[in-house]
Amino acid sequence: MSTVGRNGRGRGRAAGEAGSRLFIGGEWVAPEGGHYDVIDPATEEVVGPAPEASPAQVAAAVDAARDAFDGWSRTAPEERAAVLDRAARVIRREAVGHAELAQAESGATTGTARALQVGVAAARFARYARGALEPVETAIPPQVNAAGPIGGGGVFGAVAVRRPVGVVTCITSYNNPWANPAGKVAPALAMGNTVVVKPAPQDPLSVYRMAEALAEAGAPPGVVNVVSGARPEVGEAAVAADGVDMVSFTGSTAVGQRIAQECGRGMKRQLMELGGKGAALVFDDADLASAVSGIGTTFSFYSGQICTAPTRVLAQRGIYQRLVAGLARYAERLTVGDPRDPATVVGPVISAAHRDRVEGYIALAVKEGARLVTGGERPERARGFHVAPTLFADCTGAMRVVREEIFGPVVTVVPFDDEEEGIALANDSDYGLLDYVWSGDVARAFRVAGRLRAGGVGINTVGRNMEAPFGGFKRSGVGRDVGSYALHAYSELQSIVWPG
Repeated sequence: MSTVGRNGRGRGRAAGEAGSRLFIGGEWVAPEGGHYDVIDPATEEVVGPAPEASPAQVAAAVDAARDAFDGWSRTAPEERAAVLDRAARVIRREAVGHAELAQAESGATTGTARALQVGVAAARFARYARGALEPVETAIPPQVNAAGPIGGGGVFGAVAVRRPVGVVTCITSYNNPWANPAGKVAPALAMGNTVVVKPAPQDPLSVYRMAEALAEAGAPPGVVNVVSGARPEVGEAAVAADGVDMVSFTGSTAVGQRIAQECGRGMKRQLMELGGKGAALVFDDADLASAVSGIGTTFSFYSGQICTAPTRVLAQRGIYQRLVAGLARYAERLTVGDPRDPATVVGPVISAAHRDRVEGYIALAVKEGARLVTGGERPERARGFHVAPTLFADCTGAMRVVREEIFGPVVTVVPFDDEEEGIALANDSDYGLLDYVWSGDVARAFRVAGRLRAGGVGINTVGRNMEAPFGGFKRSGVGRDVGSYALHAYSELQSIVWPG
């Protein structure tokens, strides 16, 4: 039996309308494609049935969002803010049950599910309740034009106004079934857009709970729609529909490229947060304890299933051996196990297939000549898709395990001699999402950061400022969100000009 909703409430809701049915036009709709099982990655038991939408039902969701757009986009910002603020309060009210479901779907530890999944989602709705009230107009200095073929001369005033894009398809990632969709839905609604959410097939039930919270908060029918499915046709239909104006996607670069091609055919706006292979440059003068604890989050946080993880460590030779030893000690102290156990630090990866993929990369690293320092084996547990925290040293920049995104608790370490070599190694990547620099010389750290081809750089930390723009260079994505930048991402600029 699933452990979802031990208070007797969560399991019933997971198996009820908010999860077993699609949410289209404000109604809970029976799925035409039947259901598929959502599996708990820690127990391998069934969490509950998830609905499989048909392409026709996806089209109906897009139509519902299109029908609702005119009214929602003209709603007063104060009213949109009130809906988002109420949604935040509804989510917090049910936080314990929501976290239990999220944990069962994603395999997150209890602290992660409560604080960084459900807690962050509620915070994002509250943040964009305020965001709905942010100014959308920017005055442009007047311009004096001489008379000419297209009209008389004079002084012309102008203003740039951010307008909603329209219907936004939001395709979310499996590693955080609350914070990731909230980071798309909340700013999109704040700007007056309507949304069709296609959750990751591994953990869609939490997203239906989010839709339920928004409906209770007063979101009008059709403003938020959720259609799930394990078949690729569901996501494809949600991207290709003529009524969609924008696609916001978080996931792999390979899938993002296919979505971008489809968006190009329809000239649809895109916001893409794709893969990452974060470089962590650790210089000889770095605080090694800080570097080890920061890099060590790759082993524990979402079991390495996060695109911002510092998985590609570049260590200057003066501290190389000590850093490797420190990371090995850190990894070996981590408890792998049931994420419901308070002692567990490293939970499972999302599925058996993904565990096999990560283990394939571990075998590849050995074959490529990397030195296995610790981990590499499958933990001896009766159930669950676990991978031991794994560290490889003596790697080179040419190895596939150094260049390709593994998305698991695996860290590779490459030595370098001087600053120029370190920067060159860091930039020698298809990805450019979030890199890190550890150095006691702050001036050097900022100098190096300025030369890294990444959308973000952490200096002596893996922490983030949640108002700073987030997104990637190169194959790590297109566009920026978070903070007010998300409001910009989900809007189009309109200029209005008049004679003075």
